[in-house]
Amino acid sequence: MESKSKIWIIALVAAVVIVALAVIVFMQSRKIAEKDEEMAEMTEQMEYEKEQLVREYEDVAVEIEGISYKVNNDSLLQAINREQRRIQDLMEELRTVKATNAKRISQLKSELSSVRKVLAYYVAQVDSLSRENQVLAEKNAELGTKYEAATSEVQTLTEEKEVLQGQVAIASQLEARDIQVEMQTKRGGKAHYVKKVAIIKVSYSILKNNTAKSGNKTAYLRITKPDGQVLYKAETDKFEFENKKILYSAKKNFEYSGKEMQDCMYYTVTETLTKGEYSFELFVDGHIIGRKEIEMKK
Repeated sequence: MESKSKIWIIALVAAVVIVALAVIVFMQSRKIAEKDEEMAEMTEQMEYEKEQLVREYEDVAVEIEGISYKVNNDSLLQAINREQRRIQDLMEELRTVKATNAKRISQLKSELSSVRKVLAYYVAQVDSLSRENQVLAEKNAELGTKYEAATSEVQTLTEEKEVLQGQVAIASQLEARDIQVEMQTKRGGKAHYVKKVAIIKVSYSILKNNTAKSGNKTAYLRITKPDGQVLYKAETDKFEFENKKILYSAKKNFEYSGKEMQDCMYYTVTETLTKGEYSFELFVDGHIIGRKEIEMKK
């Protein structure tokens, strides 16, 4: 009986110990869970504060960039550009630093305060320069007004002279009329099909013009195919038109006396022609004097 009592006592003590250990383990686990939860909340808060700091840096970056557009002073602009690069470097570091690195984030927050002070200084400098520029602009405007008043009559006379010169130049340009295009075969007969065209004959009349300069002149014929390509014989077949060299299909020298005259030019076809609209343009003295379009349907 006595031995059984001892066994029961030992079992009871062991049970109490196990329960106590279980309670202790449970309490420890609960404390760890609570600490993990607190740590998670703290980390989340630090992440939020980091994001807010990033936004503040971005706002400052935008603000200093706006200031740089208003600066005309080279030395000040260089200083602002250096500060912009510094801000970009700090922003890059802030984006990569861990939110749990409270010490470095605190330092970056202090750096932001320093950046804001520098930004305020640059704003004051820009405002000062703007006021100075405004004074100079007002003085320049006053001088400009006086200059405009002094030169107004000269400018008016110059414009009138230019208008008269332009009118004379236009009046002296030759003009071609009655442009006729004849598609011929190798034997000189009329070509009814595109594939039979061997020679293109372009006839025209140059009208009377007493204001045009008489003497030796050169007429250029420019034939353009439906695909926009110009018919020509050599890459060097070019003439001056509107300050550039362009290709011509044929040219002809002639003597102009100021009276109306008739003339013609020929182009020997070596290319493969296609049906469609062809453009024929005549040029003399760097001006286009006539144009005609014809449709080749077959």
